[in-house]
Amino acid sequence: MKELLYLKDDQLKDLIEKLFVGYRETFADSKKVLDKYSIGLAHQKVIHLLSMYEGISISKLLKKLKVTKQSLNRVLKDLIKLEIIEFKKDEQDTRVKHIFLNDKGKKIFDEIFQTQKKRIYNALLNSRSDEVLNFDSVLSKIING
Repeated sequence: MKELLYLKDDQLKDLIEKLFVGYRETFADSKKVLDKYSIGLAHQKVIHLLSMYEGISISKLLKKLKVTKQSLNRVLKDLIKLEIIEFKKDEQDTRVKHIFLNDKGKKIFDEIFQTQKKRIYNALLNSRSDEVLNFDSVLSKIING
């Protein structure tokens, strides 16, 4: 394991390329579903987070996405037009809006998820358990800086 501490730049470049290609391929898998509903990657990211954090507030969604209010607003308007999200005001603070996927939104999320799931599932299935655990640990460390 000590050799991992002495990765050369070429090895790090190769790892970065694999992360990029893995991301690209995973999200390319869902392209047909996105095209079917005339939505893009930004919409997919919002739909994914709404599926994971049901009732998330707009401010928390902004923090998770790390985008501007203007960018998020554009995506939310599109999702409203498609009639796949709903808003509910907070019971304690009516200035706060919570966002939910409705049944149609959940159906679209599931279509997207099923296409992406195949690639990830197959990769995990064809890996040893220690590889899966280490991969998850390394990804978490990349995400958390």
